[in-house]
Amino acid sequence: MKRWFEPLLTAWVGLATHKLRSFLTILGIVIGVAAVITLMSIGRGAQTEILSRIEALGSDLITIRPGAFTSGGIRSAPGSVSTLTIEDAQAIAEQVPDISSVAPSYSRSLQLVVGSKNTNASVTGVTAEYIEVNNLKLASGTFFSGVDYQRGAKAAVLGSNIKETLFGDTDPTGQQMRMGGIVVRVIGVLESKGAMFGSPDDAIFIPLTAMQQTVAQPRTARGERVVSSISLTVSDEEQASYVTDEITSLLRTRHQLGPAADNDFTVTSIEEIAQTVTEATRTMTLLLGAIAAISLLVGGIGVMNIMLVSVLERTREIGIRKALGARQRDIWIQFLIEASFLALAGGIVGVATGWVASYFVSRTGFITTLVSADIVILAVSVSVGIGLFFGFYPAWNASRLNPIEALRSD
Repeated sequence: MKRWFEPLLTAWVGLATHKLRSFLTILGIVIGVAAVITLMSIGRGAQTEILSRIEALGSDLITIRPGAFTSGGIRSAPGSVSTLTIEDAQAIAEQVPDISSVAPSYSRSLQLVVGSKNTNASVTGVTAEYIEVNNLKLASGTFFSGVDYQRGAKAAVLGSNIKETLFGDTDPTGQQMRMGGIVVRVIGVLESKGAMFGSPDDAIFIPLTAMQQTVAQPRTARGERVVSSISLTVSDEEQASYVTDEITSLLRTRHQLGPAADNDFTVTSIEEIAQTVTEATRTMTLLLGAIAAISLLVGGIGVMNIMLVSVLERTREIGIRKALGARQRDIWIQFLIEASFLALAGGIVGVATGWVASYFVSRTGFITTLVSADIVILAVSVSVGIGLFFGFYPAWNASRLNPIEALRSD
């Protein structure tokens, strides 16, 4: 026991003798570890926040959107062609197995007017199944029924942001609103889904039949009614990949695409989106960690610098220890322990500092942070590894000193 305890005690005495120097060395490691934990927790928190919003749409959701066209070698953006129709949605519901519900939709940007307030927003014509398919919930009022859809009722359900813009704190249920060239009656308000691309918070929903009768009813060359997208849910999440393949095959046949032709539509599942986001945010988190690790590297260089100075100052002590029988390994272990102790102490304090910093960043409300066990273990492991790596040369240098020359040192 004494054989293991004595090098630790000797290392502690060596560090305690130069408190300010040891403190400044530890401070460099603290800053590095705290930076790693804070930045990686921001990246991990962003990943968790984005994934939670995506999963709120429903893990069994599949979305089909129009594709793009190529002209003069230039490919347009996805969704720039009108290739999806209500008839496509009906064919998918009838011919593709393992599907629970199908909800086509068509969107247009229209001006909304309520009294002296007005704004432009996306107005989406949908079926009665849309709210269930897209996992939307009502904050007040109701969603339109199948009967409302069949008769093309001029009824509207508002996203939360649109409601705040046009009605403020007033309950809009039952009130009228001018939408483009028609007047609709508000029957409900959706719960907020949070900021995200295509968020329903910034949209208004009316029956697709009313949209086609009063706003727009575009058709393809074959006379089929165009829609902006088709949403559907699968009855078994494990069959999502199979359903995607079946939909792709069916639509290629319906759109008369040749074997060499690209799809004129895009089929995307929530699972695929989640995987893509996970990969992207993981890369971002690692990038943030790498940036922060630069400061940790600087702290490691500080450890090496201090240990080299310590070896120079304690040359006579090393000579005395060697004269009394200390082996090279004993000297090497002593200085390596000192370097590791500095890095470990800095790592522990850095973890606490980074945790506190992450907490206050999260409290601001602008960025969500998440400190997980793997981040803490990684930061501490790297800090100790840096202590061993940068402490190796000074320790090796000390162990190879000639005892006679060391005793002659002042």
